[in-house]
Amino acid sequence: MLLNTNQNIQIDDIKINFDTEALWMLNVALAIIMFGVALGIKVDDFKRLVKNPKILLVGMLSQFILLPFLTFLAILIIKPYPSIALGMMMVAACPGGNVSNFFSKMANGNAALSVSLTAFATLICIVMTPFNLHFWGSLYEPTNTILKTVELNPFELFKLVSLILGIPLICGMLINHYHSEMATKINAVLRPFSVFFFLVLIVIALYDNVNVFQNHIHLVLFLVIFHNIFAFIIGYTTSYLFKLDKKERKTISMETGIQNSGLGLLLIFDFFNGLGGMALLAAFWGVWDIFSGITLATYWVRKKEHE
Repeated sequence: MLLNTNQNIQIDDIKINFDTEALWMLNVALAIIMFGVALGIKVDDFKRLVKNPKILLVGMLSQFILLPFLTFLAILIIKPYPSIALGMMMVAACPGGNVSNFFSKMANGNAALSVSLTAFATLICIVMTPFNLHFWGSLYEPTNTILKTVELNPFELFKLVSLILGIPLICGMLINHYHSEMATKINAVLRPFSVFFFLVLIVIALYDNVNVFQNHIHLVLFLVIFHNIFAFIIGYTTSYLFKLDKKERKTISMETGIQNSGLGLLLIFDFFNGLGGMALLAAFWGVWDIFSGITLATYWVRKKEHE
């Protein structure tokens, strides 16, 4: 997949236009989604993981160590455009997506484990997402060149992730702890609305840049599908090798395969000025992994019924 130099310059220089007001709304939408997720998280979810550290370690190994590392190896072999390669690294550095809880439940996985892993991953991604993006991006010369160009500040990245994920997580958990009935009522309305609002903003971004997507979506189409399936396999294989049961394998597979590409897209707009290849990949990932999550969950349900 080595590509023409002129095309290379073109895709790596393209910027996705997203005005300041829309970007501010994207920040708010992602924070609200995280707040909605946190309304269903309890301190007991963390205690459950502490009591079973093996599952916690396998989940974090799969998501924050193996996925970024194996993504880096895949990039060395495939050699995509530099901006697309950095987009793959960005998605791999993000925590699991919030809808992974829904897909785990749909697949008859361990729903409580899924919620617990999402909560813990959200906490440590405040450090691990900036670290993984900077570490792996710096090791690959084409992406390192981009990182130098944008002057990525790991502390600023850490601060933004803390604001849009960390603070909403803590606030949501506090409300759930002291006013659980209120949290349940708010969550019933807030989560579907916030996810819909976030998707609308992504659609607006796509609509305002329709020519860019029409002309270049083929460059990320198969890469996203490959990367997403690859992530599911990493999660399932890792948990299988550590001899976790079937429900736990499904859950960790979902947690690894359903990445928070919305966070990745937001960071791309904030720190990389909507860099073409990165934004294209993250935006398409956000659409594709909903389809792939439903497909995989449905397959597992039907397989169990057949058995």
